[in-house]
Amino acid sequence: MMKRLVLAAAIALAATGSAYAQGTQTPSWVERSNGDAKALLDALAQFNPENATQIGLAGYDDKVTDLKPDADARQRKVLLDAKATLQGKLAAEQDPNVRQDLQIMIKFADLSVEGIDLNDKYMLPYQDMGQLIFNGEFALLRDEVDAKRRPNALKRLQCYVGQAPGCTPLTKLAEAQTAARLSDQHLLGPYKGNVDQQLSNSQRYAQGVRQLFDKYKLNDAQSKAALDALDAQLKEYDAWVHTTIVPRQRTDFRLPEPMYAYNLKQTGIDIAPEELIKQAQLEFSEVRQGMQMMAPIVAKEEGISSNDYRDVLKALKKQQLGKDQVMPWYHEVIGKIQDTIRSEHIATLPQREMQIHMASDAEAAATPAPHMDPPPLINNHGERGTFVLTMGNPSADGSTDAYDDFTYKAAAWPLTSHEGRPGHELQYSAMVERGVSVARSLFAFNSVNVEGWALYSEAEMLPYEPPAGQFVTLQLRLVRAARAFLDPMLNLGLISKERAHDVLRYDVGLSEAMTREELDRYTFNSPGQATAYFYGYMHIQQLRLQTELALGNKFNRQAFNDFLIGQGVLPPDQMAEAVRTQFIPSQKK
Repeated sequence: MMKRLVLAAAIALAATGSAYAQGTQTPSWVERSNGDAKALLDALAQFNPENATQIGLAGYDDKVTDLKPDADARQRKVLLDAKATLQGKLAAEQDPNVRQDLQIMIKFADLSVEGIDLNDKYMLPYQDMGQLIFNGEFALLRDEVDAKRRPNALKRLQCYVGQAPGCTPLTKLAEAQTAARLSDQHLLGPYKGNVDQQLSNSQRYAQGVRQLFDKYKLNDAQSKAALDALDAQLKEYDAWVHTTIVPRQRTDFRLPEPMYAYNLKQTGIDIAPEELIKQAQLEFSEVRQGMQMMAPIVAKEEGISSNDYRDVLKALKKQQLGKDQVMPWYHEVIGKIQDTIRSEHIATLPQREMQIHMASDAEAAATPAPHMDPPPLINNHGERGTFVLTMGNPSADGSTDAYDDFTYKAAAWPLTSHEGRPGHELQYSAMVERGVSVARSLFAFNSVNVEGWALYSEAEMLPYEPPAGQFVTLQLRLVRAARAFLDPMLNLGLISKERAHDVLRYDVGLSEAMTREELDRYTFNSPGQATAYFYGYMHIQQLRLQTELALGNKFNRQAFNDFLIGQGVLPPDQMAEAVRTQFIPSQKK
C-alpha cells in the first residue's frame, strides 16, 4: 500500500516553487498553473503544516496541526475562498493544460469541503494523538531530510507539548475539540477497534519519537524536557480517552452510507459499490483459476508434493528469509528487475537509485503494510522515496504477530515491482526528475490513480519472473480482487466479518497477522481505500488495450508507459483523454 495522503498532503508549493527537480526547465504553462495553485496551497498549509513538511514546502517545519476552536469552520471558509479564486482564473484561462489543472484544483476543494461537512454532520471529533505527533516528527527526522532542518523537530515537539510561545499542548486542544460537541448524542463516536488500537499504540509512538531524537543526536536538556512532557501528556490523553471516548465508542464499524460513499469517491471509485462488487468477484474467480493452473508447474519446480494452489502457497511461505537475509535478497531482486526493465524496454528508469528499509515498530504501527514513503515533490535536493518493508502488525492487545507474507523469497518479486520499480518509486521519482505541475502531482492524487499504476506494474513484470514469483504475483492480484468486493460488502452489511476473515485467511492465503490488518483496514483504518487497486488496474489495462487497437503495430510499450508516468497522477478519465488526444496522435505520425 502506498502511504495514503490525507486532505492536506496536497500542500506542496509556494507561488514561485515548482514540482520540477532543480536544473530542469519548467514549461511556462506549468509555472502559470503553479502560480494559480497558491490560493489553495495557502489555504491548506496553515491547517496542516506537518504535511507541508512531508511534501517539501519550506517555512512550516516548526508548526503543528491547527486544532484550535472552530478549526473546521475556518478551514471550510478558506477552501471556499480559494475555490472562488480558482473559478475566476478558469473563466479567463485559454490554455487547455492550465484549464485542466484548474478544474482538478476546484474539484479538490469541493471534495475537501464535502468531507468537512460530512464529518461535522455525523462524527464526534476524535484524534489519534500519538500517531499525529509521531508522523509530524518523522517528517523531519529521516535520513533523506536535510540535516539543517532536523533541529526544527525539537521546535515542533515543543509546540506539540506547549513548551513554545503561543502553543497549547495539542492533546488539550484535541480534548477541547471533542468536548465542544460531546453533548450532541446524534454524533457517532469512533469504532471500538479503532480506540483499542490507538490506546495500544500510544506509547509505541512516544517511544518511536524518542528513538528518532536519539538517532539524530537531538538529546540535549531541552529535548529531554519535551520528550518527557510528551510521554506524560500521551498517558494523560489515554486516560481521558478511557473516561470520555470509551463510553461513546460504537461497536458497529459501519459508517453512515453517505460517509462510506464519500470515502469511495475520495478514493477514486466512480461506480456504484454493487457494480464494483460484481466486477471484482469475476476477477477473483478468474485469478484463482489462474493460480490453480500454475500450481502444478510451481510444485514440480520447487519439489512440492501437492498441486493445490493453497498448499503450494503454504510451501513457498516456508522459504522464509532470516532478518539478516531479507535486505540482501530484496536488493538482489531489485537489481534483476531493473535489468529486465531496461532489456525489455518497459519504462525509462529514474536517474536516482532506489531505496528500501525495514520499518521500525512505530512506523509499522502507523502503516502496518509494506508501503512507499514518497520523496518531497518540491525543493527536492536529491531526496528519494523509500520502499518500507514491515514485519508485523501491532495488535490491540500489545502483541506483534510476524507476517509470513512478505519475507519469503518469491514475494520479493511482486512487492518490489509494486512498491519499487516500475511501481510507486519509479512513479514518484519520475515526477521529480521529469516534472509535472502541482495540480497533477498532488491535487489530482487519489488511491485509484496511484495504486492502479502499481498493480499494473506487477502485471508488466510478471512474464519475466521465475514461476514461483509469477504464482505469488497472481496471489497478490487475488488479494486486490478480494479487497474490492470484501470492503464494500462488509460496509454495506452483505457479509460477516468472520466470513471475510475466512476468505482472506484460507482462500487468499494470508497470514493471520495480515488478515487482521486487512480487516482493520476495511472496517476502521481506511474504509473504501482498499478497493482502489483493482479499479485503477482495470482502467489502465483497458486503456492499454484501447491504445493497442488504435495504433496496431505502431504501439510502443515503453512510450506508452512513459507517457502515463509523465502525466502525474491524473484520474482515469483525464488520463484516457490525454492518451486519446495526445499520445495516440503523436504515435501515428
